[in-house]
Amino acid sequence: MSPLTRLYLLFSWVSGPLWRLSHRRRLARGKEHPERLREKYGEYKHDRPEGPLIWFHALSVGESLALVPLIELALTARPGAHVVLTTSTATSIAALERVGLPDRCFHILMPIDTPQAVGRFLDHWRPDVAGFAELDFWPRLMVDTQARGIPMVLINSRMPEGNFKRRQKLGGLTRDVLRLFERLLVQDEASRERFADLGADLDRIEVVGALKSAARPLPADAKEVERLQGVIASRPTWLAAATIGSEHPAMIAAHVRIAKALPDALMILAPRNVSDGDEAESLARGQFDRVARRSRGEDFGADTQVYVADTIGEMGLWYRLAPVSFLGHSLGEGLEGKNPYEAAALGSVVLHGPEVSYFSESYAGLTAEGAAREVCDSEGLADAVIDLQDPARRQPMRDGAERAIAARRGVLDATWRVVDGYLD
Repeated sequence: MSPLTRLYLLFSWVSGPLWRLSHRRRLARGKEHPERLREKYGEYKHDRPEGPLIWFHALSVGESLALVPLIELALTARPGAHVVLTTSTATSIAALERVGLPDRCFHILMPIDTPQAVGRFLDHWRPDVAGFAELDFWPRLMVDTQARGIPMVLINSRMPEGNFKRRQKLGGLTRDVLRLFERLLVQDEASRERFADLGADLDRIEVVGALKSAARPLPADAKEVERLQGVIASRPTWLAAATIGSEHPAMIAAHVRIAKALPDALMILAPRNVSDGDEAESLARGQFDRVARRSRGEDFGADTQVYVADTIGEMGLWYRLAPVSFLGHSLGEGLEGKNPYEAAALGSVVLHGPEVSYFSESYAGLTAEGAAREVCDSEGLADAVIDLQDPARRQPMRDGAERAIAARRGVLDATWRVVDGYLD
């Protein structure tokens, strides 16, 4: 065990007061769920059920939603088993409640990384196998889990170049954590090589693809979809999805260009962080007279030009309404992209910027089937949106998306086979 790992584990014994201070501040800012916070300290409402118990962990909303089909498959394959799904953020609570987890699945917040909280979690739930999604690593939690003889599997993980360089700097700490896993299921060959370079045993690493490509479509209220479709009618509509503040000037500039060609066009702007709603609205009002905002309960009408959809958990609604979607966090240096399969699965054709490193395998699969188109600036984005308002131009992309999604459904089965093997 490296000196840095030993130092971290030593610090974890005395870090409790810092966690409590951080949580008090986050509660004051509305970033923690007051009724669920005690779960982070190892206090639970539910007893552990009898029989096998599978533990999955995901960081937040996107990662946890990608696990839902895997959880459903696990509970179908193992009728006597239960699942505990842990996440780290309060936003995941509302998102998972909206999706609806299957029976025999408990969602709780991950324990803080102290030996006391981790011990209470492991004593209470006594999981038979643990599956950690992507790269949410907490050394105390993982060291203590492995020390109890609980098999650990890393699932749906990818190591982009930037993340690889950051984890290289941690040296022995990264190596020590990776060597705790019995198996590492990664999305692409480049990640396999990088995990091995960081110290993971190459024989334990398997390339299976991206689990998010097999996730079930995001939910939406059917009555609300029908109502808003009636309001939009035949208007040209496009969605700027999961954008960040630095992308918003380009989104507004693109819509200015679109509106000149298509005067009745509607842009739905759904920022990645709802806190960006004020800035997005301000930019929109600088160019357009008719702007509405979802978080204030405002509806869009037949003449609304920009609708700022700054709410949590409604992306399934916007993808269903918009035939064309630009996937944000991709137009600007240092960005990493957004999962394109969420849009593709709901029939919205995918546009994206050049920076998609975190989802390169997903975009490569769609691009190979002609189901995604890259744009490099606001002019290119506007031209693509205008072009794709023609249903005949969209149909080949939608057909390609169906082929790409079908080709990746095997990821789910491959991941479950590995996890299930440790239950035996």
